[in-house]
Amino acid sequence: MNPPVFLGFPEDSCAAAAINRGDELPPDFEREWYEFTSPEDPLHQFTIDLTWLESYWNCGFGTAACKGIDAENPSLGCCGHGAFLSDDTDRAQLVDAVNRMPAKYWQLRPADIDGGDLEPWLEWDELDGDDGTPEPALKTVLVDGACIFANRPGWPTGAGCALHQWSVAEGEDLTVVKPEVCWQLPLRRLEAYEDRPDGVEILRTTITEYNRRGWGNGGEDFDWYCTTAPGCHTAMQPIWRTNEAELRALMGDAPYEKLAAYCQRRAEVGARLAPHPASVAAQASNL
Repeated sequence: MNPPVFLGFPEDSCAAAAINRGDELPPDFEREWYEFTSPEDPLHQFTIDLTWLESYWNCGFGTAACKGIDAENPSLGCCGHGAFLSDDTDRAQLVDAVNRMPAKYWQLRPADIDGGDLEPWLEWDELDGDDGTPEPALKTVLVDGACIFANRPGWPTGAGCALHQWSVAEGEDLTVVKPEVCWQLPLRRLEAYEDRPDGVEILRTTITEYNRRGWGNGGEDFDWYCTTAPGCHTAMQPIWRTNEAELRALMGDAPYEKLAAYCQRRAEVGARLAPHPASVAAQASNL
């Protein structure tokens, strides 16, 4: 008799439907973690989700593997809500990127990119603050149901993020030209100060999977999501290699190099006690 499947979401949610269809796997499974002290700061601890970083996830945007978070607009991937900017630096970097990005990469480029007090690709919206109270926040404009930077099928450079396409084609740094919330995916960084048992305050940085729950209650409303979808676990290399630039930006160079050395040692001896089930399923199906 097979054990019961715990969906991890309400039975009537879009998330549960996707899991029941077999498009995704349930979100709760064994994980391995690696904890270490930053080589640069004895009061900075890292807690790393090895199950995620050693998985073979890769972005399927623009391919049949990506079903999109909105079933009515699957070609738009996860770009249907626009991107909230994190701070003034995020905004300034996006302004610089827009000014430098050749027009051929951006299907919905405004005729005039000089917007005065507010750039024409941004608008004011609201985002919940740390205490749950809505606060004014800048986000990218939506055009016909998706981010203004999302190229649609038929555009010469293909469907997908204009900023991402430009970055890959011309060697730009993804962690600089894309909004922070976009380039971090599918990684999630959590930071919090805590008191050690000896009363000393430390900073703990956790790097893990940006799964549906990372989006709050709204995550269960996505028609599909990629991190536990076997069809998106087909990379030739694990995330700790393919997302090196993003991890360096999130952790710093020295901590990343310590992590990479540890993962390399594990790879050499085959030490994966809790592999990501979506990667296992993809390998079993020869995806």
